[in-house]
Order: sequence, then structure tokens, then C-alpha cells
Amino acid sequence: MEDTKIAIFKKKEIRKVLFNKEWWFSVIDVVGALTDTDRPSAYWTAMKARTNSDEGVELSTICRQLKLKSSDGKFYETDCANTEGIFRIIQSIPSPKAEPFKRWLAKVGYERVQEIEDPELGQKRTRMLYKLKGYPDAWIEKRMRGIDIREILTDEWNKHEVKLQKEYEILTAEIANATFGVTPSKHKKIKGLKRENLRDHMSNLELIFSMLGEAATTEIVKTEHPLGFDDNKKVAKRGGGVAGLARSQMEIETGKKVVSKDNFLPLLKGKKRLK
Repeated sequence: MEDTKIAIFKKKEIRKVLFNKEWWFSVIDVVGALTDTDRPSAYWTAMKARTNSDEGVELSTICRQLKLKSSDGKFYETDCANTEGIFRIIQSIPSPKAEPFKRWLAKVGYERVQEIEDPELGQKRTRMLYKLKGYPDAWIEKRMRGIDIREILTDEWNKHEVKLQKEYEILTAEIANATFGVTPSKHKKIKGLKRENLRDHMSNLELIFSMLGEAATTEIVKTEHPLGFDDNKKVAKRGGGVAGLARSQMEIETGKKVVSKDNFLPLLKGKKRLK
């Protein structure tokens, strides 16, 4: 599952997520930012009905249901639209903020285009964010490498007929479970995490074994060419199993569990830095 990101427009939070290498924005958040209504969901529902009857334009057809994190920390299917779709939706919202929002949206979209044209630019920005949060350089290198390995794997899944976001989530969980012997949700509980990104709080060894599980899965996919969700699910378990065996052997040799409570949380909360 891709992480939900937050963009800010005039102090209003707009949730966004990367899908098919472009930003998709929460339509409800956009409606709330432009109308200041305290019931953006109801406004959006009425807006869809109005445009369908009056203008013959079905706004729902330019949206896609993607999972975004809500205020309760859980992920829900949410109407989202890419930059072009949001521009079309804005045309149906009478708001003095429409033009400033268009300029803001164009800038946000342009930044992503820059990163697509120059992948190193996106990597530099990500590295800088981790650096500003205080992560050690050695950890940042592993995290960045893990991101690269993850992208290669998802590209292979896409080529082998894995299409739905839910399927990507399940396959990722299968690899993680086989790698660490615990589900991602259990892994987060061990670390005392709730809304935080699990990988951003992994130890060095956890990152390494996570990379091994996904890299092994990628190689098996490239070799055997499984098609569809069911076949790729079997491969995901096997790929994670490769890392799981290595992890088990490491635990035997060191007498220590790889999955640990160690994580990267602000020092003001009394947590330990990654080692």
C-alpha cells in the first residue's frame, strides 16, 4: 500500500497518494478546501448528482477509489482524481479559491513531473527529508535501496497482471509475514506503532531482510512469470520464505530476534535511536 501523503493548501490538508506514477488527490478534501463546508462528503454527493443531470457529465467516471488514511488511522476507499480530473471537478465548484487552487495544483503536479523526468531529484528530496528527521546516513542508504527494490517488484507485478491496489497490499503482507514470521500489523504492535510507516521505524537488520524478501520475490517472478493474483501470491510466500530462512539462521547464530521493539521515534518520547 502506498503511503497517504498530505499537501497543504491555505492551511487545509489535502490527502494524496501516488498511483501509476502520478498524484491522485482526495476529492472530498479538495471540496472541503474550496467550499469551507463542514460536510464535504454530502456536498460532493450532491455535486455529482447535479452535474450528472444538468451538464451530462459524470464526475464519478473521472474518479478512482483508492485507499487513503483517515483521521482514525485506518485506510478507507476514497474518491480520488488525478491532476486533470481535479481540474475538471473544480470547474463545477463556485469558489473564489478556485483559481489559486488551480495554480497550487499545477505546482504540485509539476513537482511530480520533474521527479519522473529526473528520478534522482525525487530521491534527493526523500533523502533530505530523512536527514532532517535525524536518521543516520547508513540507515538512509538502506531505506533508499529498499524503496528502489520495492519499485522494481511492483513494476514486475504490474507486468504479470496484478492490477488492484488491494492485491498489492496482500502480496506485500505475504512477503513480510514469510520474512519475519509475523504479520505487518503484529510487527507494528511490537514496535508500539499506530499510524506510522513500519519501514520508517525498522532497524538495520529488519530493513535488510525486508529487502531480501522483496528482491527474492522479484527474481522468482522474472524467472517463472506467474500471471494474476493467485499465482503471484504463491510466489510472494516463497520469496519471503527465502528471507525467512536467512532471518532464522541469523537468530540462531546471534541468539537474538531480528524483529524487535527498536524503532525511530522522536527522542522527546523517550524512544531509542536506531543502531
